Amino acid sequence: MTTLQTRPAPVTSIPPRVVARTGLYALLAANAAVVAWFFVQAGFASNPLIVFGRLAGLYGALLMAFQLLLVARMPWLDRRIGMDRLTSWHRRTGFGILWTLLTHAVFITFGYAEASSMDPVNQLVNLAETTEGVLRAIVALALIVVVGAVSGRWARRRLAYETWHFIHLYTYVAVVLAFTHQVAVGTTFTSSPAATTYWYTVWGVALGSVVLGRMVLPLWRNLRHRLRVSAVVPESDDVVSVYVTGRDLDRLPARAGQFFLWRFLTKDRWWQANPFSLSAAPDGRTLRLTAKAAGAGSAALRHIKPGTRVFAEGPYGAFTTLHRSRPQSVLIAGGVGVTPIRALLEDLTGHAVVIYRVSSDRDAVLYDELCDLALTKGAELHLVTGSIVPDKLAPRELARLVPDIGDRDVFLCGPPGMMTAVLRSLGDLGVPKRQIHFERFSLAG
Repeated sequence: MTTLQTRPAPVTSIPPRVVARTGLYALLAANAAVVAWFFVQAGFASNPLIVFGRLAGLYGALLMAFQLLLVARMPWLDRRIGMDRLTSWHRRTGFGILWTLLTHAVFITFGYAEASSMDPVNQLVNLAETTEGVLRAIVALALIVVVGAVSGRWARRRLAYETWHFIHLYTYVAVVLAFTHQVAVGTTFTSSPAATTYWYTVWGVALGSVVLGRMVLPLWRNLRHRLRVSAVVPESDDVVSVYVTGRDLDRLPARAGQFFLWRFLTKDRWWQANPFSLSAAPDGRTLRLTAKAAGAGSAALRHIKPGTRVFAEGPYGAFTTLHRSRPQSVLIAGGVGVTPIRALLEDLTGHAVVIYRVSSDRDAVLYDELCDLALTKGAELHLVTGSIVPDKLAPRELARLVPDIGDRDVFLCGPPGMMTAVLRSLGDLGVPKRQIHFERFSLAG
């Protein structure tokens, strides 16, 4: 195969992911310090249980505001951190909220019970009946406990995604109730005009981010671009490509490797959004997605008519060349995970090695396109077929296919089991984590 000479892509000195992650940690730490300062300035109650309970409640409220920022799907964060990692942070932060607010409720209840000589149950009932905002806080905590319970791994594996998502939406109700409780009885919130301004600013920014990222930006982009299906092309018996056109697509900030939440506005599917990656690098005129029939939503794509209106949310994802750290790369795809890999190959500069893992030749979706791209780009292409045992992407096999793999960026996309195995192999080969790029395309919130 003839190798074309291409100019190596610029590499980043500090990974964008590190910049964004450090910024988020610094933001949270700075606000935690400000909360502690306002808490001290407001003075302490005589009962240490109440003191600790109030502080736990304040940090629970701060984590709720931080959680809203994580699920807002703001483009700057999403492009640098990736939605799968934001989802992981979202999960950990959610359980942090649950435990801090439970601590708040228990310590406050026992603290007031100790001061009034009432038992904790009667004390809680008394607070709910006599103190403004406490009943709303109890309802908010109950909702958070339910959401936390259904978000546990045991429950999550047994619930349909639609059921889990519907229950999860009640978190927004809990957030509103908790905020009104804080406004009504929070002594730190009302201790000074500065404290009040600070809390309103924190919650205003958090809620504003959600409205902007989840509502305003998608609506504005879809009104501007007016997306429609231009063609539906079967790639195999169970794989189909959908071409989408619209206005001013050259101004849509989409990159190869990213995905959209696609909502095709037909009578029976307008309410359902599915995440599909771009299977070709955006060219300013057309967007293409390629999907395998794995459920009702993806199977129905084959029957969509040209001209159908499309509502797309995105682009999302950090699986792009923005995160390159080396001039040369390895692209590893499994099954239909080849779609973002094929788009990345089109976008990459520098020498690339493509490894495509499938069970058999007939499962190699878009393989002809990969061959043409590899020839044009001067890339090496390896089609690896066969059963999953023995592991044909084990460390020894990867080192044989790409002897200098430790000096390359690695982009990986495929089924979860394959990705886990390849990540283990890359670790055994000593490939630095900074050079490994993958995304599981989970959705935060």
